[in-house]
Amino acid sequence: MENCIFCKIANGEIPAATLYEDEDFRVILDLGPASKGHALILPKSHAANIYELSDELAAKAMILAKKMAVKMTEALKCDGFNIVQNNGETAGQTVFHFHMHLIPRYTGDGVGLTWTPGTLTDEIKEEILTKMNA
Repeated sequence: MENCIFCKIANGEIPAATLYEDEDFRVILDLGPASKGHALILPKSHAANIYELSDELAAKAMILAKKMAVKMTEALKCDGFNIVQNNGETAGQTVFHFHMHLIPRYTGDGVGLTWTPGTLTDEIKEEILTKMNA
């Protein structure tokens, strides 16, 4: 995509602090990190979100996320790790090029990736099961 900032970064047209690169992906440090070591997995081919991503690239992205999480946890000595992927503005996506956030977590870091658990009622459960199995 011609004006996609993440396409340009992933394909080396714009410099970035690269942690990893292969034929399909570039992993870079996020310029607006949630924590020390926050990185992004960027596919080199454009897909706006997970819905547009091929099954093959989606599988490769998850395997890469696991490998990077292991390596980053060892290198940074973090206490935990979030792998986050947002789809659509309502879900928090701000750049419409599929990407995964790799967020090392440290005790007391204040990174706000939590929510207040709700309740799954029987009515809602049945509604969802009916719609998903239709």
